[in-house]
Amino acid sequence: MLFSNSENWFRDPWDEFDRMRRSLWGLSSGSLSEFPSVNMWVSSDDTVVTTEIPGLDPEDIDISVAGRTVTLKGSRKADELQKGESFHRRERWNGEFSKTIELPFNIEADNVTARFRKGVLYLTLPKAEAERPRKIEIKSN
Repeated sequence: MLFSNSENWFRDPWDEFDRMRRSLWGLSSGSLSEFPSVNMWVSSDDTVVTTEIPGLDPEDIDISVAGRTVTLKGSRKADELQKGESFHRRERWNGEFSKTIELPFNIEADNVTARFRKGVLYLTLPKAEAERPRKIEIKSN
């Protein structure tokens, strides 16, 4: 459907083709290329990134930082069935994922913090000192 009752009355046709392709091949909007979804907010000193990745332990997640990018990698093992069992419905993904996020500033890698609680990963990515705003003193003659 190209028209919608939402605020944006016209949808991008390429997005619609992609949506139809996903529907045809049984891919959800949370396919591995888009997983995990992230929320980010920025302050003058850092960026906070959160992502929901339930069913993983912290040791299943690899976080790397280089320059302006942070990369999240991990994997979730498939549920093991017992002899005589078969899936009736299988919607949760399993396997490996990787997501790279580029920020508009360099990250101070030595001060990145990561917290994992109840399936939610919280990353705090401090801006490199050279990227932080500085107050400039005005001198009068």
